This record gives sequence, C-alpha cells and structure tokens, in this order.
Amino acid sequence: MPTYQLTVNGKDTSVEASEDSPVLWVLRDQLDLVGTKFGCGIAQCGACTIHLDGVGVRSCSLTIAAVAGKSLTTIEGLSDDGSHPVQEAWKEVDVPQCGYCQAGQIMTASSFLDKNPNPSPDEIKNAMHGNICRCAAYNRIHKAVGIAAEKMG
Repeated sequence: MPTYQLTVNGKDTSVEASEDSPVLWVLRDQLDLVGTKFGCGIAQCGACTIHLDGVGVRSCSLTIAAVAGKSLTTIEGLSDDGSHPVQEAWKEVDVPQCGYCQAGQIMTASSFLDKNPNPSPDEIKNAMHGNICRCAAYNRIHKAVGIAAEKMG
C-alpha cells in the first residue's frame, strides 16, 4: 500500500492507504479526526467539508492520492480553542440543533469568508446553499455567517 505525505492541521503527516481511499475515511479512521462527518458519500450534503489549501472541498469524494503533498484543515484545526470568528458566531447565534452538519457548515463558511469578507445576505445564502441541515437551521446559519463576517472585518 502506498504512503502519502500531507499536512493536516499544520502538522506534516504520513499515511498509508490505497490510492482511491476517500480523504474522509483517512481522516476519521487513520488520523482519528472525527469532527469531519459522513453524510451522503456523493459530495452533495457538505457534512464532510474540509479545507484543501484553504479552499472548502468535500472529503468524501476526494481521494488520498489527489491530496498528496497538500495542506488539509479539518474542523479540529480551524482553531485550538473554538475562537475562530465563525465558531464564535455559531455559539453566539446558538446555531446547532442536532449538530451533525455543523463542522461542514463552519468549514464552508470560513472558506467562503476568507474569499469574501464582506458578503451580502444573498451571497451568504448562495455560498451556504450546498450544505444540508437536516434540522433546517438555515436562518440561524445565515445570520451566524453574517456575524462572523463582521467579526472578521
């Protein structure tokens, strides 16, 4: 089985996996980073969103071979203590209900705000559109992204 070098949450990491192993399962099963969730397995729900070189991507459909030598950030690496502005806004608005989708929502929001630090409500809605929340907390999610933008700007 091949060995892949990558940086995960700022740490150089070596993993042994078949080349077609989804990044999601390498993160969860080999690196014990279980904050990234399995939702649909076909990159449609957003629960598995991580950052690949700073860009939000769906880890369930991304192979380990495709990320060799790159930098990955999971929800565990967004901040050591939950102090990232998006995480703070999430707590302020009390976004989670069941909480299952929250890591993916937060990772999508933080990647979006890095590219667009002063979004309109419509831009927020559009950016978060691909992340499914089974509890339908969309209004609170959109509000928290707006508050996070204010905190970041």
